[in-house]
Amino acid sequence: MRYNNKLLICLCIFGVLAIAVPFWKCTNINKQDNNFFRKETAVNPFLNGDILSEKSKTQNVDESDKNDLEQDEEEDEDGADDNDYKVEKAKEDENGKNEALTYDKVDCHINNEYTIECRRDNEEVYIPFTFLRKYFEVYGSYSDEDDHFDWQHSYSKVYQPKEKYSPSGVFMFFEHYNVEVRERVKCISGLTGVPVSNQWSPKGYYYPIQIAQFGLSHYSKHLTEPKPKVQIYEDGSDYGNWKLPDKMSFIRSTFQNGEKVVEFKTSESFEEPGIVLNLGEEDNVILSFDIKFVKNGSVTLVLQTRDKKGPTLVTYICSNTMMMVSGKRIFYGIGAATSWRHLTRDIIVDFQKGASVKLARNKKKRKALLGKIVSLKLRGHGWIDNVTFSSSAHVAHFYDAADWLVSNQNQNGGWPIPVKRRLADGALELPPGWYSAMGQGQAMSLLVRAYLFSKDETYLKSALLATKLFEVKSSNNGVMTHFMDKHVWYEEYPTTPGLFVLNGFIYSLFGLYDLKMTAPKGSRYSSERLFNAGMESLKAMLLMFDTGSGSIYDLRHVTLGIAPNLARWDYHTTHINQLLTLASIDDSEIFPETAKRWTSYMKGKRADHN
Repeated sequence: MRYNNKLLICLCIFGVLAIAVPFWKCTNINKQDNNFFRKETAVNPFLNGDILSEKSKTQNVDESDKNDLEQDEEEDEDGADDNDYKVEKAKEDENGKNEALTYDKVDCHINNEYTIECRRDNEEVYIPFTFLRKYFEVYGSYSDEDDHFDWQHSYSKVYQPKEKYSPSGVFMFFEHYNVEVRERVKCISGLTGVPVSNQWSPKGYYYPIQIAQFGLSHYSKHLTEPKPKVQIYEDGSDYGNWKLPDKMSFIRSTFQNGEKVVEFKTSESFEEPGIVLNLGEEDNVILSFDIKFVKNGSVTLVLQTRDKKGPTLVTYICSNTMMMVSGKRIFYGIGAATSWRHLTRDIIVDFQKGASVKLARNKKKRKALLGKIVSLKLRGHGWIDNVTFSSSAHVAHFYDAADWLVSNQNQNGGWPIPVKRRLADGALELPPGWYSAMGQGQAMSLLVRAYLFSKDETYLKSALLATKLFEVKSSNNGVMTHFMDKHVWYEEYPTTPGLFVLNGFIYSLFGLYDLKMTAPKGSRYSSERLFNAGMESLKAMLLMFDTGSGSIYDLRHVTLGIAPNLARWDYHTTHINQLLTLASIDDSEIFPETAKRWTSYMKGKRADHN
């Protein structure tokens, strides 16, 4: 059959229109209602990136949160009318087929103060967890592995005692403590081997509580962890692995005080390579060595970071400088070192503390991770012995803390805190030189363990002397006060009027208990009397710290007439852990019963209403 050209053109135009007209109609529908084909997972408005972030400790929604919520309402990417917007999710019916589950947008007015966007399914209203998290101080995270959302009322953990508390055993739950990695620890001193705090002064100072906790945590880890792996690199008998930089330098085996050691001599200058011992150590990061210099010198570790952007040098120098960072060099002073010094250093901690200073200077840099310890370098003239790397050195850290306490105890039996402390929003202030019952108590607990571990009575004498301040009133620069002129209390912060901090008081009781159970009969009277009086006060006053939904940190609302200072969850669990430990040494029902009730608060339970 033959067709002319005009007929063919008409047929083509008709075919194009048949396709184009339906497409134009669909497009027009989308223009009129751009939500027509919109589908979104129902949990998306609630399970966004904010929920998966780190746990927040914000107690209330502040004005900035309110403004953010209001701003979120105003910003709509496609300009849709909120009232017409629906959220749809595919839902399987009984036969396994998908059906649409629709949620409506709805405004939620919070206490008639501000509005947030929620979702409604018939009579049920769904509120964003990002709001609930801050408003009710709850926590949650989404698990991709088994597709569920984990809701937690608190973020802290209770540790059940594994055995009856003992002055020679693990100190409470301190095997879980890692004091040296805390941000409020500036560094571990090369002079003393104990933490230097920057909690209340950026310059750094020795804080007795922090030092005692450092020692108690390492003692507890020593009792609970496997024996460390130890690699000996130099013991005075083999010095063939050292590499000399020039013919003028030397290294040789010799004797000091009847012991075989290695003598070395080379340039003190950092411009020179030094005498090098190659290591390549990746697993054992605790360095121990004995060192003595004729006059001046240094020990340097060459570290390789995981990003392999060049070596970082950690150097221990003959100086009283606490810590100094210059480029990729981190310096720790170890004192004059013209007599034998034993040093134990956690290389990861020394590296990270120095790296944190560099990060503070450059906010854009990311935290570097240690890859391996490449080599050790000696400079100057001196002697070295017992160079070892191990997986841990808990006993050495424990003794560093105990020895610091003995060396720095004053004639009052205390360890004065050298910085000013402001409390209760500035209403109270302690001038430098104040003492803490918590510091005294934890120091006694550490010293008692050092005595029992070593049989050296120096530690026991120091612990006995520490009780003196428990007899001195807070108003006279002691730590003792009374509640309502009746119940004796040992103050963590000995202000006037008193604050009556609960956890600090209980820690002081553990110190007194450790001493009364350890000291000879003729020496234990004071600690026994002080402990018994404190326990009587605790049993009488404990329930004053119960809110019906949590616990209270102190009693400032009573003594100062201000708002209560609620214990955040980590302090609340500290209270519970302390009560559970007390229950192992005292048969009063108040401790296990209160601990059980306070534990239930962590699951969202509340005391009954009237």
